[in-house]
Amino acid sequence: MTSLQRITERVSRLGHPDDPDTPRPLLSVDEFFVGNTTTGSIGCNLESGPSPDVFHALFNSILQRPEVSDIRVQITMFDDPEWPFSDTVYVMTTATPEEVMSWFPEALRPDETWAGFSDQAFEPYDVPAGMHPIGCWWD
Repeated sequence: MTSLQRITERVSRLGHPDDPDTPRPLLSVDEFFVGNTTTGSIGCNLESGPSPDVFHALFNSILQRPEVSDIRVQITMFDDPEWPFSDTVYVMTTATPEEVMSWFPEALRPDETWAGFSDQAFEPYDVPAGMHPIGCWWD
């Protein structure tokens, strides 16, 4: 199975992600980034045009922090046949939105961070005990 076939199967298991009635998939860092070579699949508004590898390395380093238990990449759309698109990542942590924002270098910094999940349907996900999601959004 190719990386594209794997990711297509994963993000489509509850319906097509572009259908507003389909719960948004929440992928692990590796599910989203392993095999992803599509620049713009995340952080598409950033001037530096970072490759997925740059984000993958950053999220893996954030996952090493003692106050972080997981990171989930929300699939926002799958309108590019090469790879699905995300504009939002959730960090499961004990930190505040401001602290999470500070973990990103300026060139990769999200436009906004907030506490909790946004008001849309997501696939089932159990937030680890003692943690809360911090949303990170790139416009």
